[in-house]
Amino acid sequence: MLKTEDSLLTNYNFFDKPLSTLSEEKLLIYAINAHSFNVSKVDPKFREAMLYNKTILLPDGIGVVWGLNWLKNISMKRITGMDLMFYEFEKLERQKGKCFFIGSSESTLTGIKSKINTQYPNIEIAYYSPPFAASFTYEENKTMVDKINSFKPDVLFVGMTAPKQEKWAYENFNALETGHICCIGAAFDFYSGTLRRAPEWMMKSGLEWLYRLIKEPVRMFRRYVIGHPKFIYYIFREKKLIKKST
Repeated sequence: MLKTEDSLLTNYNFFDKPLSTLSEEKLLIYAINAHSFNVSKVDPKFREAMLYNKTILLPDGIGVVWGLNWLKNISMKRITGMDLMFYEFEKLERQKGKCFFIGSSESTLTGIKSKINTQYPNIEIAYYSPPFAASFTYEENKTMVDKINSFKPDVLFVGMTAPKQEKWAYENFNALETGHICCIGAAFDFYSGTLRRAPEWMMKSGLEWLYRLIKEPVRMFRRYVIGHPKFIYYIFREKKLIKKST
């Protein structure tokens, strides 16, 4: 089992280049924020997935960007799940490629397909809405993998919320016949219009988290009001401004 110390923010392979420089090889690509980092401290399987040598982490949350900039003294920029989605769409449109969406509801997936058909007519799309459950049975998981592999997508988009989606992609990495495996959660809802994104000025100011907290205070309270101070504590401890308690 991995030690808690292995989940130091600076140990993770965060991507700090333009998306156009991503390797074309089969990769796990996760959009990570402060909440995800907090979860990795207490979830060994999630931490293992994040440290896997085929995993690329996008610095999605503004807290992660701030933390990395401070700890590493580098100018890291935020790359969101939506940024990754649109990058893959543009590439697939040029190549007349294929993508598969797994996760979310049937209505959200239908909305995604309809929008892609209009905006990116050269992309071939398939999707599957799995059962809504904390974990899948062997038969359910086999059905999911078989549907993806029968389509053989160039890109697989996974939207089951973190850390479930990242762990599922990691556990099935070798079985999946695809290129990039992009775990982008809320981007499914943002793109389909199920959820409204924050205004542009809030996103540019690093306040998208505040917009989501205002819109969904009950669901987001623990993530932001409790989670952000916890994340700051971890960063201060990694910077050695706070001693680890014994």
